Amino acid sequence: MVIQNNYQNASFLNSTNRVTGSILESYNNVSDYFVLKKANQLLVEENIELRKQLEESFRVVDTNSYFQKDSLFEYIGAKVIRNTINRQKNYLFINKGLKHGIRQDMGVITSQGVVGTVVEVSDNYSRIMSVLHSQNKINARIKKNRHLGNMEWNGKNYSLGTLTDIPNHVQLYAGDTIVTSGNSLLFPEGIAIGTVENYQTSNQEKFSNASVKYSVDFNKVFYVYIIVNLMEEELNSIEEK
Repeated sequence: MVIQNNYQNASFLNSTNRVTGSILESYNNVSDYFVLKKANQLLVEENIELRKQLEESFRVVDTNSYFQKDSLFEYIGAKVIRNTINRQKNYLFINKGLKHGIRQDMGVITSQGVVGTVVEVSDNYSRIMSVLHSQNKINARIKKNRHLGNMEWNGKNYSLGTLTDIPNHVQLYAGDTIVTSGNSLLFPEGIAIGTVENYQTSNQEKFSNASVKYSVDFNKVFYVYIIVNLMEEELNSIEEK
């Protein structure tokens, strides 16, 4: 009876629309959140498949009779559930473990570059020693001239590390790219580590250091890829012999 009056009817409907609109907006926000979460997961899975097709994921066997390409690496996607950046020894925790094929001493990356190394694994979770760890050293290479060095964290700024053991005769400039060397079983060659911020040679030493800005923003690491080296067992058996 109240809303039969035109004015009161309009007021009632406007009020109802506001309430309904608010509910729908809240519903859409929640719905969008879950859709985005699913989209991110699908994106991770798609990136894994694309990484398997990268050139560094193959090796060439050249003989007198045939030409062969075999996959060297596989990738396991995982979500980061805990991450620290403000300690001297920083770690990440992910929601994948033994059940998913993850083992100790596997390299961990994002689409931007190197993140760290798996150091501890349970059935469903893994702990990763971050690049931001005082004891983590990465075999590195200067991309433009392929000279080797070692990447270490400076222990201060989570965005900056130090490239050490650079021969003084090597020409290095701000903006030069630093990548993984490929000389370990952890990472394929050419995975981004960072870019040079500044470099100064020393006349008193044979080797110099460079400040490097990490390619990964460690304050925004949500999904990672764990690298499975399919040739690791064979290579280890040779080293043991």
